[in-house]
Amino acid sequence: MNTRSHWTTRPETDEDIQTVRQITLAAFETAEEADLVDALREEPAWIDGLSMLTLDEGGNAVGHALLTRCHIGDTPALCLAPCSVLPAYQRTGAGSAAIRAVLEAAKARGEHFVTVLGHPTYYPRFGFARASEHGVGMNVDIPDDALMVLALDGRRIPSGTIRYAAAFGDI
Repeated sequence: MNTRSHWTTRPETDEDIQTVRQITLAAFETAEEADLVDALREEPAWIDGLSMLTLDEGGNAVGHALLTRCHIGDTPALCLAPCSVLPAYQRTGAGSAAIRAVLEAAKARGEHFVTVLGHPTYYPRFGFARASEHGVGMNVDIPDDALMVLALDGRRIPSGTIRYAAAFGDI
């Protein structure tokens, strides 16, 4: 599969729930991430319109990115996780398209801050920076360069400890 510069994206609908699960199961070695998405749908942290799909030329969903509510200290923020792409479409831009689309949707909704725990060489392309540089941390030990934050609208990122939805467990 060649890299594409333009992908079609759209928000997840109720009819996509099983498709999102299949994409997530295919993208990860265990069902943990797929189970997390399912659990997040049942939580107040779920925000309609912030679960985004990437579609191939035939209109089939091949990628997914999810933002749910978290907090930095007492400040509302969003958590980007998980992001999933069918193996045949990985490294084609499908994941980046879903991430860009969901970040744009969040900004359009008036959201300000996004956190991500992920690959330190991947997420900076979307504007994420090391969280510790902004006084943002977690209540568990993680590699400093893996925790990142983004201000969607240029606001100053608040300092504090990130509190995730209950479905994330003890992180």
